[in-house]
Amino acid sequence: MKHEWRKTEKTLYLPPRQPVLVNVEEHPYITIHGEGSPDDPAFARNIEALYSIAYGIKMSDRKGIVTEGFHDYAVYPLEGIWDINEAARKKGTFTREQLVYTLMIRQPDFVTQKLFDQVVTLKQFGDNDPLLRNVVFLRQGDGKCVQMLHVGPFATEKESFDRIEAYLTANGLKRRDLTHREIYLSDFRKTDPDELKTVLRVFVE
Repeated sequence: MKHEWRKTEKTLYLPPRQPVLVNVEEHPYITIHGEGSPDDPAFARNIEALYSIAYGIKMSDRKGIVTEGFHDYAVYPLEGIWDINEAARKKGTFTREQLVYTLMIRQPDFVTQKLFDQVVTLKQFGDNDPLLRNVVFLRQGDGKCVQMLHVGPFATEKESFDRIEAYLTANGLKRRDLTHREIYLSDFRKTDPDELKTVLRVFVE
C-alpha cells in the first residue's frame, strides 16, 4: 500500500493552530545547506536539487535499483532548519541575507546511504547540475519539541512564535537553541501568502 504521511503521521505534520508538545524520533533525510535570503535565486536552485534527488529515490525501483523493504509513498514536504550567521550573532540583529538554512526532505525508513548514493550516481549521469553534489543523506531526530500550525504569510510568523514562547513559559520548558524548523505544507511559489500553511517547530528541554 502507498504510504500517505498526511493520513498516518498527522501528529508530526498536521498539528493544531496552537502549541503542542511532541517527540520526534530519528528518521532519514536528504539535505542541502545554504546561506542568504530566500529571495535569492540560489535558494530556489537548492530546492530544485533536493527535489531532483527526492523523486529519483521515489522512482528508483523503476530504474532497476532493488531495495529491501521498498514501497510506494507520497513524497514528504519540504522542511527547513533556520539560523543566522556568526556576524549576525555578534551584532544581535540580522538581515535576510544573513540567514543560514538547511533544507530537508524526509525519506521513508527503508532509504539508506547506499540507495541514496545509487540515485545520486544515476542523476549525475543524466544531469550535470553541480548542486547535486551538495545534497547529503543523514539520519536525524528532533527529540522533544513544541510545534504549531501557522496559517498566513511568513512575515507574520512572529505572532505564532510568541504563542509558542508563552506555552514554554507556562509549561516550564525552554528552547535548546535559537534555531527552529519549518515544514512547508503549501507550495509557497504558487500559494497566496494568506493561505500558506507552515508547521513551526522549536527544540526544547
